[in-house]
Amino acid sequence: MLATVPGVALAEPLPFDAAIERASQDAPSIQAGAAGVEAKRSAAVAAGRLPDPTLNVGIDNFPVSGPPAFSFTAESMTMARIGVEQPFPNPAKRSAQRTRAQADIGMAEGELAVETQNVRLETALAWIDLYYAKRRLAQLDRLIESLDDLQSTVSARLASGSARPSQALEPTQLRGAVNDRRSELAAEVVRAKARLARFTGDPDADVIGDPPMPEVDRASLIAGIPLLPRLKALDAGIIGAEADTSLARADKRPDWRVSASYGRRDPAYGDMVSVGVSIDLPFFAKRRQDPKIAASLSGETQARLLRAAAEREILATLDGDLADHEMHMQRLDNARKVLVPLARRRAELDMASYAAGKLDLGSALLSSLALAEAEVDALSREADVARDAVRINYTYRPITNGEVRP
Repeated sequence: MLATVPGVALAEPLPFDAAIERASQDAPSIQAGAAGVEAKRSAAVAAGRLPDPTLNVGIDNFPVSGPPAFSFTAESMTMARIGVEQPFPNPAKRSAQRTRAQADIGMAEGELAVETQNVRLETALAWIDLYYAKRRLAQLDRLIESLDDLQSTVSARLASGSARPSQALEPTQLRGAVNDRRSELAAEVVRAKARLARFTGDPDADVIGDPPMPEVDRASLIAGIPLLPRLKALDAGIIGAEADTSLARADKRPDWRVSASYGRRDPAYGDMVSVGVSIDLPFFAKRRQDPKIAASLSGETQARLLRAAAEREILATLDGDLADHEMHMQRLDNARKVLVPLARRRAELDMASYAAGKLDLGSALLSSLALAEAEVDALSREADVARDAVRINYTYRPITNGEVRP
């Protein structure tokens, strides 16, 4: 019942897995690819079948000169004819046509798998980006709340005469700088929501729950590379190129046709039946069939080389992504163990010095801002690690039954 009410079924925030599942089912590009696969399957039913028979109707031996000219009865050979002809392409050609049709299905399925993988990856990254953008925004909001408390402290000091009047402006000035940063993060939230809405179909897309942190294992990723959708599509392209070569070679084998006709003459004469067989004679193969075979062989070589080049590219890209992931993990570890603790300790010491009257408020506020920036930066580094793990697993792991293989 909820599904019949527009907007109701899509109103709740989505956990990570639910967002991926919804995008896999509802993305228009995936549905278009599925329709393309179905079209290729339907076309494959007719592949390799015998051509339709041909019906022949005509008049034979109709006189146009001499005494019987333009007479249907004066000439004994004149007759109305009806016949049928059935072509029989050679078996090798029909077999190659069936192989080509299956290769077309394989390529369409490969393209669908590639598109499914891309949609799942982009949905996952959009979810990660929205999750961490909201967390960074919440971090700045907590800083703004602390500035409100600090404003009350400054106001109390002004009332007691222990602070300069200009110090009352410093929290407001810092709040203005933080608001600029907050506007940037708010824009990131909107952009990430728009990307997530694009794939899930939810106009008010939102996230709930924690992001996954998939394990990144180079050995298992390398083992699964031959099964990646992109390479499987190229494998189907090789099969298609081989089928094209078989079709070109099959042209050197003769096709043949069987025909039969019935001729009706004047009742004074007897009717006639004709039966015949026609056979193609590929006598000039060097100028006709052989060039096509050579072209198909070149296309076959090209398909294999493209597949090899794609595998090398994937391996090189994987190593680069693994290096980036390792670098981002080290940066995150440095932020958590060094940068954020130092920034927090400095902010605490500066605020204590301000409270003791040993430091001006502006310096103390700058330390608080530096702490907030360090914490936001740590969240950005954590987001980089999560994005790397998700991107690597959703790019370099095969898809089985719509799911990334563990």
